Amino acid sequence: MSSQKQIDPKKQQELQNQYTNFKNTLQQLAQKIGDIEQEAEEHKLVIETLDPLAADRKCFRMVNGVLVERTVKDVLPTLKTNSDGLKQVLEDMLKQYKSKQNELDTWKAVLT
Repeated sequence: MSSQKQIDPKKQQELQNQYTNFKNTLQQLAQKIGDIEQEAEEHKLVIETLDPLAADRKCFRMVNGVLVERTVKDVLPTLKTNSDGLKQVLEDMLKQYKSKQNELDTWKAVLT
């Protein structure tokens, strides 16, 4: 005889759907976190490149798909603000991921 509990097929399907939803949500969050980390790293690299340059030096920035000419002093503050914003969003996404992971772990513990 089987030592497993027999579960109603409808209930089993419902549990499988809940588990799949948890996993999909975690996967989507992980993908978004990766994208944000990459963008933050790109901002950091550009900031490190522009920091030592003269403030009146010409540089170019992409705005809505259009390359515009600016100076380092115009671009650098915006880049730093965007970088700080990305870091904050990343922290929030990581908290959300951990929360969802804890929710999944709790859900699994209730089932066992």
